[in-house]
Amino acid sequence: MEGVKEGTLLWKPDEQRIKQSNLYQYINWLKKEKGLSFDDYHSLWEWSVRDLEAFWESQWEYFSISATQSYDAILTSRDMPGTKWFPGAAINYTEHIFRNRDINKPAIIHASEHRATQEMTWGQLYKDTAALQQTLKKLGVQRGDRIVAYMPNIYETVVAFLAAASLGAIWSSASPDFGTQSVIDRFKQIEPKVMITIDGYSYNGKNFDRMQVAANIQEALPTIEATITIPYLNEQADFSKLKKTIQWSEATTNSSGGDLTYEHVPFNDPLWVLYSSGTTGKPKPIVQSQGGILLEHLKAATFHMDLNENSRFFWFTTTGWMMWNFLVGGLLTGSTIILYDGSPSYPDNKWLWRFAEQTKMTAFGTSASFLTASMKDNLEPGKEFDLTYLSNISSTGSPLPPEAFEWCYSHVKNDLWIASVSGGTDVCSAFILGAPILPVYAGELQCMGLGAKVESFNDQGKPEIDTIGELVLTEPFPSMPVYFWNDSDGTRLYESYFDVFPGIWCHGDYLKITNRHTGIIYGRSDATINRGGVRIGTSEIYRAVDQVKEVADSLIVDIPNQGGDSATPLFVVMKDGTELTEEVVKRIKTQIRTQCSPRHVPTGIYQVSEIPKTLNGKKLEIPIKKILMGKSVEQVVNKGSLSNEKSLEYFIQFAKDRMQV
Repeated sequence: MEGVKEGTLLWKPDEQRIKQSNLYQYINWLKKEKGLSFDDYHSLWEWSVRDLEAFWESQWEYFSISATQSYDAILTSRDMPGTKWFPGAAINYTEHIFRNRDINKPAIIHASEHRATQEMTWGQLYKDTAALQQTLKKLGVQRGDRIVAYMPNIYETVVAFLAAASLGAIWSSASPDFGTQSVIDRFKQIEPKVMITIDGYSYNGKNFDRMQVAANIQEALPTIEATITIPYLNEQADFSKLKKTIQWSEATTNSSGGDLTYEHVPFNDPLWVLYSSGTTGKPKPIVQSQGGILLEHLKAATFHMDLNENSRFFWFTTTGWMMWNFLVGGLLTGSTIILYDGSPSYPDNKWLWRFAEQTKMTAFGTSASFLTASMKDNLEPGKEFDLTYLSNISSTGSPLPPEAFEWCYSHVKNDLWIASVSGGTDVCSAFILGAPILPVYAGELQCMGLGAKVESFNDQGKPEIDTIGELVLTEPFPSMPVYFWNDSDGTRLYESYFDVFPGIWCHGDYLKITNRHTGIIYGRSDATINRGGVRIGTSEIYRAVDQVKEVADSLIVDIPNQGGDSATPLFVVMKDGTELTEEVVKRIKTQIRTQCSPRHVPTGIYQVSEIPKTLNGKKLEIPIKKILMGKSVEQVVNKGSLSNEKSLEYFIQFAKDRMQV
């Protein structure tokens, strides 16, 4: 495996697989209905980004989008930011989830560390969603109201989201492993009306009671009028500390037995609020539209995941990561989606492979670090488990190394479509992803997504091939944010994506586009801490560390390594000559584990005399990251801009001594 070179051809789809794919059917539809012929995927992609209007209108027609009012145009202009998609159209996301479904087929398969695997039919999902919609109506929930969920990745969370969206309400979720302040920093910004919460959760065989955390969160959210509670960890959980509680069992009892109704909203109305990682302050509340997400997820799930009514689609995720939202989008294709709440390595490191066999999974979505861990543990999933139904493994969160690609073919299944994908919370999708009609090359992402004008820019803002540059989008994309919450003049949105190359979306990833139109991602070009695909801002880490009284200052960076995971060293300056003892290290880790999340605990903590800063007091996060990745000081920082130039010496030596990236 160690000898596998980047770019080695590992798999090609056979003729039968190509002709059975949704992409092949779409290409034939374009020829028959539009008189358009394409010889290969790349020519289809080129058309999709050259003639944006025709491509996205073809998506509307191909998927028979249901609208009470038709659109006046496809998009108002190609200027970014500010593009409006399908103005005049009125749609509802949830309506498309339940169209033409066999009520007796499974819609959701779910399990957790303390719940046995269970199948929920389309009929049950519809019934529960309709009942919860009635409850939300009784609580006065209307279009535009915010509903927040402090919930794990379980069946009830999906029901709650679908009920919220059916009313035109705006959804937002956080995983219960997020600490109190992290959740408050997110939810407080959007002033929610209703909160949905559990009492606790299990992870890695341990129970975590979150009742007090939920109460503390609510204390900081004065706009909450009611709480829907799920006794998840303990059936006798006492929710009396929370505001106006309604038990889930009561909330999903439909006394009238009425059908779901759908509030048709403008195409660009908000569907949900996701959050940036909060590198330079509180997490940015990213608002994406009902229509933009509907079209993009239909496209991505159908053509790039190749999902259909016979698929069983899994992604290992929490509700605090955009992949949860994307996973729910799999329902749009009629696919069965599979949820799991818990540790991927409990009760042992074979669990998710066992779960794949048990659920007859067809598409297995996970992180690069999970696959490389399975490889390093010398697992043999193909020999130990019946993976007959498995046809695709998709990976994201960080680049999948070539050896892990090859391991999947050698130790999981030789006839397997491996898709490493890259996108982000910012669009709740992937720009660079898979296609079932294309070959798989080790370490490479198969293609640029349809309708996504992805390019790699050099520092002068010019596109280049076969050179590492900034991942940019040079044309609008439907699931881009319609705005940031509380950003009335659009300043925060502009500064987040458009101030590097005006009018161009700059995503913050390093990308090389190869001569064969595949992509290779080289990690984030910013200072976000990315662990297992879940990003968190450095400011959230600092907030936690600051609560340890002996620590005067700190800096953390995320250094990608070849194993698909990363090293996250934390450097601390101690107060008044105090030493960094084991006891202090333990308290720092505890603070980060509880205030942020367990997965963001640093891989090492080191004492330094001072943190490198600019003249105006900003920490040198990105330059230090680059130094630790092997760049010379002269390449990454202007020493004249520093207030303490000598502080760099420690990090230069640290890079030589310890970092093996």
